[in-house]
Amino acid sequence: MVQGKVQIRVRYGETDRMGYVYYGNYAEYFEVARVEALRELGINYREVEEEGLLLPVYSYSVKFFKPAYYDELLTIRTLIPKIEGARIYFEFETFNEKAEKLNTAEVVLVFVDAATKRPCQAPERFTKLILK
Repeated sequence: MVQGKVQIRVRYGETDRMGYVYYGNYAEYFEVARVEALRELGINYREVEEEGLLLPVYSYSVKFFKPAYYDELLTIRTLIPKIEGARIYFEFETFNEKAEKLNTAEVVLVFVDAATKRPCQAPERFTKLILK
């Protein structure tokens, strides 16, 4: 299982009237964490796209336990537990500066051939890095 970690500081514009991070912003936070986890493995999203592969989101779910607030430094842990066929799975845990778990999430992406717009098998270099 591959693991990564990224920190994101909450900006004022990402909060709602209650002072909480607006729930929709977590999708972007998780995208940052996902891209950085892949980068740590030596996989660059831009290069993947230039090679003719796309990675659209197949599913996205999140469970919230506590809110995050403006100016907090969040730590997002990313796990890549598996690749199955054309799908790659990402799991996330978000913590605040007190190490309190704020939420958990799962995002599943699908490998898609850019030319045909059809799902395709995960490239061997992905499976070698993630399933090692």
